[in-house]
Amino acid sequence: MSKKVKTLIQHELKNRFDGVQECLVVSLRGLNGIENNRMRGDLLNRQIRLNVVKNSLARRAFRDLGIDAMGQLLTGPCAIAYGGDNIVDLAKVMVEWSGKLEKLQIKGGYLDGQILDAAQARNLSQMPSRRQLQAQVVSLALAPGGRVAGAIAGPAGFIAGCIKALVEKLEKAEAA
Repeated sequence: MSKKVKTLIQHELKNRFDGVQECLVVSLRGLNGIENNRMRGDLLNRQIRLNVVKNSLARRAFRDLGIDAMGQLLTGPCAIAYGGDNIVDLAKVMVEWSGKLEKLQIKGGYLDGQILDAAQARNLSQMPSRRQLQAQVVSLALAPGGRVAGAIAGPAGFIAGCIKALVEKLEKAEAA
């Protein structure tokens, strides 16, 4: 490859990964075309991108973006997965696919300026997603309010029941 072509590819990689704050590095070595297309179609439906990169050019692009540490993960055939709602959802999807396709390997990841090894990247898939965390926070915030409403409604309901019984007793007494 000529130097001019390499420079163009490096520039394209730099533009593509500019603004990417979280990603996973995977190896697709040994996947056949059908498996690859099936996986990429599913990833595309989930707004996840998967780009096979030339390591040396990707290292330079990441260096230009200020992410020198990403170069540690770029050994052997590599593809970079990024996108989706967040890194946890991305990790869940990639772990799911690595279970379906034995040859797909997660090499590591990048999150908030930190490099993750393969085990740490897999552990991300065990964490709750952003939506699950938001639901937990909302339920925690609503729980005390529900308890207060129950505490207020409980005695009031008891008093209302007593008054109703007293009214019914007085009505029966007047009717007799």
